[in-house]
Amino acid sequence: MLNQWRALVYYCDDGLAEIDNNIAENALRGVALGRKNFMFLGADSGGERAAAMYSLIISAKLNGIDPQAYLRHVLTVIADYPSNRVVDLLPWNAADQLGRLAI
Repeated sequence: MLNQWRALVYYCDDGLAEIDNNIAENALRGVALGRKNFMFLGADSGGERAAAMYSLIISAKLNGIDPQAYLRHVLTVIADYPSNRVVDLLPWNAADQLGRLAI
């Protein structure tokens, strides 16, 4: 306990601090369960692409957007989208276009 004293004091002082990391662990559960399937991505670039897709899907969920609707929207418009405005397609910016959905 003495090794974790600063964290305990922070937890006691800040009412928003979580005592555990269950939320983060539950969010990563799908990655851990599918680990054997991901061994065969083919190359490091395949793993990087999978990580990018995970990031987009989880970001969409955290912003209250249905990930399937978000990816459908992005893949539909990205071909003709100006490259200097691609930031508009990030989940937190596209939420207004897609509307917030209950997940």
